[in-house]
Amino acid sequence: MSKKPLSLKEQAWNKLKEIPDPELHIPLVDMGLVYTLEEENGTVTITMTLTTIGCPLYGTIQQLIENKLRELPEVRAVQLNLTFDPPWSMDMMTEEARMQLGLV
Repeated sequence: MSKKPLSLKEQAWNKLKEIPDPELHIPLVDMGLVYTLEEENGTVTITMTLTTIGCPLYGTIQQLIENKLRELPEVRAVQLNLTFDPPWSMDMMTEEARMQLGLV
């Protein structure tokens, strides 16, 4: 029995899991910074937050996300929606991320 190929949304989510936070070197997804990922007709829309309002690394994070998702030939556009509602907290981090930071 062959495996069903991954949807573009699933492929994009897997790519997103590879992107590390530029300062902490922990994947953005594990940090709890990515709230949603949607895909429609090759446009990937990500709703995410930052650890702090005015984070000076947003431009870097944005570029990392766009570059990584554009590795997928089916991705035509990447749209980032930044929100601070709900605000990020350490509770949003995966247990693995908390362990990497020595918080567990």
